[in-house]
Amino acid sequence: MPAPLSAGLLMYRGSGEETEVFLVHPGGPLWARKDAGAWSIPKGLPAAGEDLLAAARREFHEETGFTAEGDFRALGAFKQPGGKIVHAWAVEGDCDPAKLVSNLFEMEWPPRSGKRARCPEIDRAGWFRAPEALVKILRGQQPILFKLFEKLGGRPPS
Repeated sequence: MPAPLSAGLLMYRGSGEETEVFLVHPGGPLWARKDAGAWSIPKGLPAAGEDLLAAARREFHEETGFTAEGDFRALGAFKQPGGKIVHAWAVEGDCDPAKLVSNLFEMEWPPRSGKRARCPEIDRAGWFRAPEALVKILRGQQPILFKLFEKLGGRPPS
């Protein structure tokens, strides 16, 4: 069976050491108290037969409420620790994290209670320069940041 796929966008703004990346924090009670190593690029599963870039753009909109437009730069496919393959693109853009509007998901909460809770898929977002982004982002997605800075012609973030 092939590894599960995900497609996502890494929005960035600025240049050189002033470059910032747009990351999102997962919603729901399991992630509520986690910060370092919990953030992600907006991403999700493609529908059967869906073009991966189209899926990345759709997921970005569903998770944030923002529409990404521009020149999409393929960053590559990145294998995550759990085996999932994330296909990522970079796009220059800007959006206001305070205006984030995310889709909702349903889960049993508290566990084994039989009760259902509706939670935002993404509960917050932010712009981060490289050093802070590397601390915030999931470990398996750090190579996506390195690839962005390589493509932008800068030295890798430290």
